[in-house]
Amino acid sequence: MPDDRHHLLTGGASLEKVATGATWAEGPVWIPGRRAVRFSDIHTNRILEYSEETGELTVFSDAAEHTNGRTLDLAGHVVECSHGRRAVQRDRAVGPGEAPAPTTLVDRYGPHRLNSPNDVVVASDGAIWFTDPAYGIKRPVEGHPGEEEYGDRYVFRYDEAEGTLRPVVIDVEAPNGLAFSPDESLLYVADSSLTPADESDPFPERPHGHAIHVYDLVEGRHAKNGRTLTEVSPGLPDGIRVDVEGRIWSSSLSGVQVFAPTGERLLDLPVPEKTANLCFGGDDGRTLYIVATTSLYRIRTTTRDGVTLART
Repeated sequence: MPDDRHHLLTGGASLEKVATGATWAEGPVWIPGRRAVRFSDIHTNRILEYSEETGELTVFSDAAEHTNGRTLDLAGHVVECSHGRRAVQRDRAVGPGEAPAPTTLVDRYGPHRLNSPNDVVVASDGAIWFTDPAYGIKRPVEGHPGEEEYGDRYVFRYDEAEGTLRPVVIDVEAPNGLAFSPDESLLYVADSSLTPADESDPFPERPHGHAIHVYDLVEGRHAKNGRTLTEVSPGLPDGIRVDVEGRIWSSSLSGVQVFAPTGERLLDLPVPEKTANLCFGGDDGRTLYIVATTSLYRIRTTTRDGVTLART
């Protein structure tokens, strides 16, 4: 396995713990207007923010309804997943000093409530794509008890302008993290079903996977030709990001793993705690922030998030 450490990380870069005090840290996003990383502490029902300017970690919300993954929409507002509300919501609080102000965007598929939206991306046409596994309704510390009302776990595309919600990926057992390639010709979906949501009834007849899947995107709204890109081990893929060169940065049990678009593993970046998710941030976009169980880590890279290409 090649090691592109010297290519992907800046010279002399080392992993730095910048904040701690969470119980299960998840869903980071860099907010330029606050020069901060906002992320979830799911089990304690909080949203935390780390200020790059002051170096302080503060509680943004202590009644967060078990939010998880988040991203920015085309206007720079936060779009995030709420296990507790079983919804995708928008929070417009992105400027200095602004308080939490979430509003629900979508929480139903037809007459049925969603399971527990987990992670989310926004396409260059403004459509919101999100995963909907069952962790928030099957694990008491991650949400509220509930049933899988539509009977499965899908990846959805929500067109806010049209007011339509449609399943786009139905063949991944526990869709978790997701990301687009830089030109939005591909969609990557992480499967975390190696660890079933319902630990007391793990459905042994259903798949237990730990792969990143890839789909061709057609007309910006259809996911076709699904195939396995690579398996993530040890552990499983949770949050993923794609950089400007199309490389996939994935969380794993051992830390962060980076894969070429062909699926070849390029880099193993060890992290001292079980890693859940990651995002690029900092003023130049080249700082990788990593949330891992109790702490927030960062390291300097030579790349940045590929989502910026489709919007320039």
